[in-house]
Amino acid sequence: MKYPDKVYINGNIVPSEDAKISVFDRGFIFGDGIYEVMVQIEGVFFYKKAHLDRLQEGLNKINISFDTSNLSIEIEKLLSATELTDKDCLLYIQISRGVAPRQHSYPSDIVPTVMMYAVPKVLPKINIINAKVITREDFRWSRCDIKMTSLLGNVMLNEEAMQHHCFETILHRDGFFTEASHCNVFFVKDGVVLTHPASELILDGITRQVVFELCKSLDIEIRETPVSVHDISEIDESFLTGTSTQIASIQQIDNHVLYTEDNIGPVTQKLQDAFLKIKMLN
Repeated sequence: MKYPDKVYINGNIVPSEDAKISVFDRGFIFGDGIYEVMVQIEGVFFYKKAHLDRLQEGLNKINISFDTSNLSIEIEKLLSATELTDKDCLLYIQISRGVAPRQHSYPSDIVPTVMMYAVPKVLPKINIINAKVITREDFRWSRCDIKMTSLLGNVMLNEEAMQHHCFETILHRDGFFTEASHCNVFFVKDGVVLTHPASELILDGITRQVVFELCKSLDIEIRETPVSVHDISEIDESFLTGTSTQIASIQQIDNHVLYTEDNIGPVTQKLQDAFLKIKMLN
């Protein structure tokens, strides 16, 4: 992905080479901030309200005082300035606590730093990758429900997947799978979809929520039941979900091959087809 041409910072839209923040910004020093990513498809953001609501929820959880209700106007200004108003693109939003002398406790009466950028991004109609993934212990902190900018654990775990020529690392904690380094993960056994409950141990992804809606509409049983690492050889299908990943089939987990490279499980296929339909109706 290339750098954006222009960046929005605190109400100003500037060339990316002129986009600067203070070295004392708490987002830079502590990773003290929240971010959100969403995609625009044919001029309409996919599940925009859900993404902005999650952004507001994250800010509330870490006590950053910022009202996201005014962001829609600023997003339109940014898209206009970057000539992406009616084009497929990815939008990144980051809000940090702001600039203050370095101290661990929250400083009072500082103004949050708001940064956004948009880049052209055309998602495939259906994500046809048949991913290979590795599994690793989930060593991150216990508030994974917060979409924070401090992502070192996720970065390290995803890099390990890259070193093994895999698409993702799916994580387990206390013997049960939680999520992946930048995706949610689902499993299918005997036609039933299984995934970890939405708790503080995972990020409740927007696409994850869409999968629940699709399962209901397709009469596919779905359970928020964590899957044990010891049961992985009994799993029939597995897939990943995320804003840019959409719904991606998993072909192989460690040494366990679910199906050959050209095949996709029937439940995964149904969900991918249904996901495409709601994108077209978005």
